[in-house]
This record gives sequence, C-alpha cells and structure tokens, in this order.
Amino acid sequence: MSALALPSSRDEAWRWADLSALPALIERPSSGAAGELPAALGDGPRLVFVDGRLDAGRSDVGPVQIGQVDARSEHPLARLANGAGWTLRLDRDAAVGLIEIVHVATGGANHLPALIDLGEDAVATIVETFIGDGWANRLTAIRLASSARLMRAVRLAQESGFQSLRDEAEVARGASLVTTVLAEGGAGSRIDGHLRLTGEAAFAEMGGALLTRGEQRHEAAVVVRHEAEHGMSRQTWRAVADDTAMASLSARVEVARGAQKTDAEQSLRGLLLKRAATVNLKPELEIFADDVKCAHGATVGELDRNALFYLESRGVQPDEAKALLTRAFVADALARVGQEEVREAFLGFAIQWLTQNPFASSAVEKPSSGQVDTRFSTSLETNGEG
Repeated sequence: MSALALPSSRDEAWRWADLSALPALIERPSSGAAGELPAALGDGPRLVFVDGRLDAGRSDVGPVQIGQVDARSEHPLARLANGAGWTLRLDRDAAVGLIEIVHVATGGANHLPALIDLGEDAVATIVETFIGDGWANRLTAIRLASSARLMRAVRLAQESGFQSLRDEAEVARGASLVTTVLAEGGAGSRIDGHLRLTGEAAFAEMGGALLTRGEQRHEAAVVVRHEAEHGMSRQTWRAVADDTAMASLSARVEVARGAQKTDAEQSLRGLLLKRAATVNLKPELEIFADDVKCAHGATVGELDRNALFYLESRGVQPDEAKALLTRAFVADALARVGQEEVREAFLGFAIQWLTQNPFASSAVEKPSSGQVDTRFSTSLETNGEG
C-alpha cells in the first residue's frame, strides 16, 4: 500500500484534489475501537462496518448480503475497494424501507465495495453515515432495472482523516436514482460519480452540500451520461467555505447522439463566509443530440448585504440574520432528500455545523414538520456566474 500511485493534480480530473494525507493514513494502524454510534434514524435494518468489516454484534443485516461483491472499477481510488463487502439485491416489485449503514474508521485505511441491484419496479432507501478517523474508501456499484427506484442519503461526518466515495450507476428505462450527500465533518473528502442513463425516460439526480472550515477541503466530481431518449438528470450542489477552506464542484453532462429529448440541469453555488476561503465551480455540457433541453448555472458569492439589511431592519440580530441566510442556502440542496425523517436529520446536522460558526446564533432552530425555510436561498452577492 505504501507504494500506491495516487492521481496527480496535473491530471485535469484531479486538479483541485488534495490526496497528500493518504500515504500517512495508509501507514497508520487501526485501533478497532468503534465507540459510540449515532442514533438510528428508523427501526429497520442497520449495518455497522468498523474499518471496512461488519460488526455482526451491532448489526441487523435484513435483506443485505455480506460477502464477495460483483463490482470492479478502474477508478484510481475505487479499484482498491474489491473483495468482500455488502450487496442489496431486490427482485421484481420488491420494496424495503429505510436501511442504515454506519461506517466507522478507527485509523489507517479501509476499503469496501458495495452493489445495489434492484429488479423491475423494486424500491429501496439507503442512508450511509461515515464517522471516526482514518481513510474510508468506498466503491458503490448501482444497477437499476426498468422502473426501479433508489433513494440514497450519505453523510460524511468523520472527525478527521479522509473519505473517498465512487458511485458507478446504470439506470434503465423509467428507473430513478436520487443521491444526496452532506459533508459536514472535519475530514477531507473526494466524491466521485459516473451515472449512465441507459434506458428511455430514466432519471438520475446527484447533489448535496459541502461544508468546509479551517484548512479543510471537500471535492465532488460527477459525470452524468445520457444514452437514451427522454432522459432527465439534475445536479444540485451547494458549497460553504469558511476560514481558508476550499470546496470544489465539477459537474458534467454528456448527451450521446441518440439521446434526443434529454432534459438535464446543473445548479452549482458557492458561499464564502470569509474572503480567504475558496470555492471552485466547473459545470460542463457535452451534447451530440440536437433536440435537448440542457442548462447549467454556477455562482460564487458572499451573503447579500441588502438581504442582511432587510432582516436587521425588522429586528433580527446581525449574527442571526447571517445564520438564517446560510441555513437557507444549504437547505436548498438538502431539500432533495425524499424521506422526511432523513431530510430533517440531515438539515439538523447542517444547522449544528452552522452553529459552530462565530456568527451563528443559538436562536437558529430546525424547521418543524419537515418544512424547509428557503425564503432567502437566493440571497448572494455573486462574483462569478456561468
């Protein structure tokens, strides 16, 4: 492992990546002490992996199979995740409720593959949480048959270390894949996605919120490829950078020659809490069909002084006004989470991150009944738009 060849920043796909901590993490030993786990979001199956190995005593695997995973990748980090892992296979018309997967890192590096294979009209909801310290490296292969539906929510909450995720998906006719990521821990991250819409009227969405402070770095790089007619995709990302942190978002849509009537949209927005912070945005469209509806937008800015003045003139304290605007900015992406209790929990985690900021007020509370306040979600002063 010490001789591992890592991607270089000279590579365009990795130009903003910071993998400098990985060699040291590879050499570190793991303690194996999982400690306290986050509270469960439901009463369904829950799997706990400690350093990439199932903790059977703390797990209820339900319909999930543990063992060799039929998934391989050429991705430079994901190719390390092979062998034993977890697989969810559902037959036609099968449905499962919320499945929770908790990944605990205790130092060192761990690699884990997964396969989600849903038959026709099958439905599943999966929430994954990453906690601890170390390098957690994951490959998730996703295969959705006709009209299958998969909803995923991923929370990156490691206190330190690094988290690297690679999703590789094939979405068949009429199937739907929605993945929302919240990165709010102290560790750095690289989130990769390659989603292929191979069937007519397929739908795919991948997005979320990256929250950075200190010298932290988060990065997301997602490619959605439309290969059939009437496909629809959405990429909605929000990045918040404080101190000297950096958040980078690269979103690409490819429309093949035969993928007529494609409807694709990208929305990338960054919020700078301090002038020394950095947000990089890179939306891309590559279109070979002539009857499509594709749009992209990218803005980076600070909180709008006019919106702050508006709130303060109505009695809202300055720190609370800033916190309200930032919360609404993040909530815009987390509102995409389909299951209400998961959406509320993720918004709560984001607000908890926000309340650790110097300007945040304890008066900022989570909305009740799953409602998200987005009244001020467009209140940014932008310094770049594309």
